[in-house]
Amino acid sequence: MTKIPRIAIVDPNTLAVLGLTGLLESVMPMLQVDSFGSFAELEANHPEQYYHYFVDVRIVLANMAFFQQMRHKTIVLSSSAADDMAVLSSFHTICTNQPPKQLLRSLLMLEQHAHAKGRNLPPVVPAETNVSTPLSTREIEVMSLVVKGYINKEIADRLSLSLPTIITHRKNLMNKLGVHSVSALTIYAVMHGYVGVDEI
Repeated sequence: MTKIPRIAIVDPNTLAVLGLTGLLESVMPMLQVDSFGSFAELEANHPEQYYHYFVDVRIVLANMAFFQQMRHKTIVLSSSAADDMAVLSSFHTICTNQPPKQLLRSLLMLEQHAHAKGRNLPPVVPAETNVSTPLSTREIEVMSLVVKGYINKEIADRLSLSLPTIITHRKNLMNKLGVHSVSALTIYAVMHGYVGVDEI
């Protein structure tokens, strides 16, 4: 039986926890994400079992002795890039007060840096793919341009196709992959190697 990697989010902000949980589950679907509103809750639930802790900056600062020992596992959630940077310089930090696309990019960069191709995680049985029909070469081209930020008209011009054709390709892509947003499409494209994190 394979062990499912677990991640803990420690943050008193329920809305932030829900959003981050959704993003993490999209970026690394093989993970189980548990959330805690305080350090005491984490401490009462075997914190050693977690591969990473995504922790609000105030909780890290209040419990520095624990998180300093676990700094290789700790990602500090900060609302400002300047929050106590001298004290937190040895930690990975993600600024949560940024546009959704930038936040997604930060998470994908972190995942690719630490766990590309499952590195540093226990072996897991790969999840079944949603793609019942393989993507066509043209759909892959369209997907790559969408996640790089091009709008439909620009994609049509670059690929020398009509606007309705691009719209049809996008609709087919979303249906085949079972995704409903550009963020989800971006996660799929990066995680499957169609585009690099530095291209989004």
